[in-house]
Amino acid sequence: MGAVDLSTHPGHLARRLQQAHSLLWGAMVSEETTSPQFAVVNALVEKPDIDQRTLSEHVHLDRSTIADVVARLARRGLLERVRDPRDGRRNVLKLTEEGVRVHRKLVTRTARMNRVFLAPLDVEERETLLRLIARVADAAEELRA
Repeated sequence: MGAVDLSTHPGHLARRLQQAHSLLWGAMVSEETTSPQFAVVNALVEKPDIDQRTLSEHVHLDRSTIADVVARLARRGLLERVRDPRDGRRNVLKLTEEGVRVHRKLVTRTARMNRVFLAPLDVEERETLLRLIARVADAAEELRA
């Protein structure tokens, strides 16, 4: 059997896309804060005072990954665990002032990086690409569940 055309394999293309994203992220956004860490910080700006399980669902990270990301961000002083005033058995996550400052800085950088990343596409193609990637990712998560 001969070699297959990897340009028809979505997993291969997704890996190449992720490699390009990682390179741009490190060069244009942050070498200290990873893309998943930014997703968590961003989610806590959008939905402050949520628990770790809810956060995990919101940013689509599995339990072990979210635990690691939260621990790293807490060690850096970007977020803290606080007792839920409505339910003392539960902890919620809150950004610190430093976390808010880092978020503000990274939002601008991520917007610039995304423009560079998607520059080969026109506006309609960008919207189509993002919509299709989201649809495939959502379907893959349903399969995992």
